[in-house]
Amino acid sequence: MFKRIIASTMLISLLATATPSMDQASAAGTAYHINVSSGYLNVRNQPSLSGKIYTKLPKGYNVTVTSQGNGWARISYSGKIGYVSSKYIAPGSTVTKASTVSTDYKSKAISIAKSQMGVKYVWGGTTPSGFDCSGLVTYAFKNAGYNKLPRTAGEMYNVGTKVTSYKPGDLLFYATSGGKKVTHVAIYIGNGQMIHAATSKGVSIASINNSYWKPRFIGAKRL
Repeated sequence: MFKRIIASTMLISLLATATPSMDQASAAGTAYHINVSSGYLNVRNQPSLSGKIYTKLPKGYNVTVTSQGNGWARISYSGKIGYVSSKYIAPGSTVTKASTVSTDYKSKAISIAKSQMGVKYVWGGTTPSGFDCSGLVTYAFKNAGYNKLPRTAGEMYNVGTKVTSYKPGDLLFYATSGGKKVTHVAIYIGNGQMIHAATSKGVSIASINNSYWKPRFIGAKRL
């Protein structure tokens, strides 16, 4: 009887060593994609709801899962590490514009925005008949093949990765009403310049060091 107990104990120990945990097994395949019904998935700096959200990823975006546990997945995306809820990822990759479109869409977006130079400013405008600031940005990026941007400047500020050194195609955010509330967005086009839909000049190019815009700058995001 005692020998049977010893043998059973050894067998259980062996199986526990040889068989990965459920969390490890679920992460064995590295290809996953964001599987939210709508909107964006929060990426946090630690596996907890108290973790800081430092970027958001759109539905269909491909990520690499390195481990899972307690309802959280440690992911790698674009060379960065973060944590997301395991409920909103699915095994296998998915082909979407967000994950396959090259960064060339940024230069295309700039060209499209420039093609609208002189178009008047219209509150809520999203077409060449008239643009507001976020309307121009969404129009330019959507027609360049990137259609994952939300509608308003404030919502746009919640996506992408924060950067302090700018590249053409980065989004620049401003608080025109004072404080820290984002109310304006522009596209950085290089050489210290941005293109935007301004209330006074419509679609136009301005220096980021402009005496009006520089003190109202909030931050920049890279898509």
